[in-house]
Amino acid sequence: MDAVFEKVLRDHLPRLKEQPLTDDTRLRDAGLDSMKSVDLLFALEDETGISLPDDDLNEETFATAGSLWRAVDSARTAEAVA
Repeated sequence: MDAVFEKVLRDHLPRLKEQPLTDDTRLRDAGLDSMKSVDLLFALEDETGISLPDDDLNEETFATAGSLWRAVDSARTAEAVA
């Protein structure tokens, strides 16, 4: 996870506070609900310059910090190749 991703994610996780953000951090437990997921998606796309594919817009992608990071990193890599 890079610093931009972590900052955007922390801004949308009200219950995380100063706790460490790891691959296993469960986003729902940290305060992410369905409405905040949409806000988070737009913020990530704005801040990272990527667009997550429709296939990645699901509960599994938004389950943990690690799963979301892998989707963002994959989209970044795919856009760099294109």
